Amino acid sequence: MSAHLPHREIYPDAATHAAARLRRITAALTAVTCTLLASAAIMPAAWAAVNYIPNDSPDQAPASAVVPAGGMPAWQITLIALGAALVAATAAVLLDRAHTARRAASAATT
Repeated sequence: MSAHLPHREIYPDAATHAAARLRRITAALTAVTCTLLASAAIMPAAWAAVNYIPNDSPDQAPASAVVPAGGMPAWQITLIALGAALVAATAAVLLDRAHTARRAASAATT
């Protein structure tokens, strides 16, 4: 057995509907912007490579064929991890506050 529930208008007027649409578009653009910024921040780390310098000096006995040089220092990796953690924590706090405000607003209207 099913009961037909009356359709209740979610947005009482056009201004509220437009504001909600603008809020959704802003959230989507913010997500895209954050994704592009995060990928731009990760690119140098992803392209980091180890450069090999050949040991061509005639007065030294070659201990090995090549000497590794370059790479990413540990402090840069730590800094990237800290930055990512701070961004994630900030986003979590902001989303929690927005969720709490929305729940409080919807509780006040019902």
